[in-house]
Amino acid sequence: MSESASATRKPRRWWRWLLALPLLFVAASVLQVAALRFIDPPFSAFMVSRQLEAWGEGDWGFRIAYDWRDLDEISTNVPVALVASEDQNFAEHFGFDLKAIEKARKANERGRKIRGGSTISQQTAKNLFLWSGRSWIRKGIEAWYTLLLEAMWPKHRIIEVYANIAEFGDGVYGAQAAARTYFRKDASRLGAAEAARMAAVLPSPRRYSIVRPGPYVQRRSKAIQRQMRYIGGNGYLKQID
Repeated sequence: MSESASATRKPRRWWRWLLALPLLFVAASVLQVAALRFIDPPFSAFMVSRQLEAWGEGDWGFRIAYDWRDLDEISTNVPVALVASEDQNFAEHFGFDLKAIEKARKANERGRKIRGGSTISQQTAKNLFLWSGRSWIRKGIEAWYTLLLEAMWPKHRIIEVYANIAEFGDGVYGAQAAARTYFRKDASRLGAAEAARMAAVLPSPRRYSIVRPGPYVQRRSKAIQRQMRYIGGNGYLKQID
């Protein structure tokens, strides 16, 4: 074989690999989401990131608090509070709340900084599979995983995983770990006010405190409790069965 022919083949081989990468990602992500419909995740990408961040800062004693509980082992107040706070159209949308996104866009254009309209499905995809930060690449991957979750998981699985991986305090992930850390009880025994206070610190659990709620968290907790009643209270979960 001539040197020129060999040199021609090498670039072609690299091109084939580059073209195959998107297909490999699609296949791997589909298998990943399919498996996690039935397998409870032992950790999330955000948990790994936070642990590595602590070690990078020299905090070798830092440990993630995470204790999985199935949805029927968590007080119904928790998922209802999360929906009331984060995504009241959760039962109806396909992963993206277009009305909320448009409302947030218009408000931001007027100079009013409000939350961006991310759904619980998007938050689950981001927390479980991705990294923090903002970029178009990350948002694109988040959108892909969101579509996969909505296509392959029932709604109750999405809210179950979100209730278990959401960060409620620095290094405290999920309803059970938060209930034990902040209220000294199991997640199955959380009342409406406690669940609302947990939801009130999202999406900034390192800025706001569940244990020492300031005026903002107190006001937001009360508003969430009103919204919990508005969407049907514990009966709301029947809509997503």
